[in-house]
Amino acid sequence: MTSSDQSLSHNVFVYGSFQEPSVVSLILGCNPVAVSAQLHGFHVYRLKGRLHACISPSENGLSNGKILTGLTDGQLDNLDMIEGDEYVRKTVEVVLNDTSEKMKVETYVWANKDDPDMYGEWDFEEWKRLHMEKFIEAAKKFIEWKKNPDGRSREEFEKYVHEDPIVA
Repeated sequence: MTSSDQSLSHNVFVYGSFQEPSVVSLILGCNPVAVSAQLHGFHVYRLKGRLHACISPSENGLSNGKILTGLTDGQLDNLDMIEGDEYVRKTVEVVLNDTSEKMKVETYVWANKDDPDMYGEWDFEEWKRLHMEKFIEAAKKFIEWKKNPDGRSREEFEKYVHEDPIVA
């Protein structure tokens, strides 16, 4: 048996841009089965100047999203790498929308719970209309970098996930 045969599969709750199948396919190299779920006790925030969302604990929070099921260790590594140090991967309990069954999964929580750049509520449909195309381009650049870093650091790619400044 090879080591890849022994790797455990992972289930990850996603709530932002990773709900979009084209983004998931690009980052993971496939489209895993995605199951709709809710995460209680967390709020999905917008991030000032960013193309992506974050979650942070919130007493009455409710986050809608999807569970990406059966991810390999390598796919989880891809998610870890693209999320970077600004997120912390944590085990949480979600409720499946179809069956109300509870399930332990992993998710990415914004590391700085007091970040002044968190505000409002992130809107997936608005993101698809306004930011998805730029986000996918940024993700493509990131995947190219992962395949061939050529001496460049991950931080060089942070600029790609920032919104263009508003020109008055």
